[in-house]
Amino acid sequence: MRVTIFGATGLLGKALMREWDGDEVTGLGSRDADVRSVEQVDRAIKQHRPDWIVLAAAYTDVDGCETNRALAFEVNCQGALQVVRAAAEKGSRVLFLSTDYVFDGTKTSPYEIDDPLAPQSVYGQSKAEAEVKIREVLPTCCILRTSWVFGVGGKCFPDTILRLSTTRTELDVVNDQRGCPTYTVDLARVIIQLCRKGASGTVHATNRGECAWFDFASEIVRGAGLQTLVRPTSSDQFIRPAKRPGYSVLSSASLQRNGIVMPTWQDALVRYLAERGLPC
Repeated sequence: MRVTIFGATGLLGKALMREWDGDEVTGLGSRDADVRSVEQVDRAIKQHRPDWIVLAAAYTDVDGCETNRALAFEVNCQGALQVVRAAAEKGSRVLFLSTDYVFDGTKTSPYEIDDPLAPQSVYGQSKAEAEVKIREVLPTCCILRTSWVFGVGGKCFPDTILRLSTTRTELDVVNDQRGCPTYTVDLARVIIQLCRKGASGTVHATNRGECAWFDFASEIVRGAGLQTLVRPTSSDQFIRPAKRPGYSVLSSASLQRNGIVMPTWQDALVRYLAERGLPC
């Protein structure tokens, strides 16, 4: 199977390149093929003739999207559509990475794949619009929603907590936003399985279990053997440009229907810390 990964230099893309073996895999960063360029996208797909395209290229700076709406839609929506249109013309299958931010965060039970889209941020809006338009162009596309992605090789929440803990004795972390941390290694393995299974439709994929950012930070500090005190606080004490969903836990039912069960986020965190060479 020939696979082309758009966004191969990002946090998830790096994990995909490390984890994927047994197939002919090509990784493309924005310097190789900018999804905003029709010519670059067409040339890349024509050259590599992929059976599957993993579309992980995205503008993921959630607060940055609020002040750069045009860029967010150019990359996350129009750019994604250009890849999907080219894939449809060449007969390639596509797996598109989406987000929990397509939901409004008002539920108190896990979001199912067919729950209404109601994004509260520009980032979420750009991804939600992409989902709708991608389905129109390529109904067989696999849309994979995930959340709270972390891993080695780039900026992520655990990396920030570990860095701040080297200079601070106390950290205030919000305790009123709940979701599912997702380790790039585990997510990459799921993506590989879904492509090999020929998956289509919408799938939710996160590590098992849910927590608040405060819980996640506390476990990071404890697991790394640090003495930093993590204190709970509320979102109204940390006003940010983009609105975050208060509850964005994604149901694992769709993943289980594909015969896949992911490890817990606690197990994933232990492996992440070990990958960083930290005690756990």
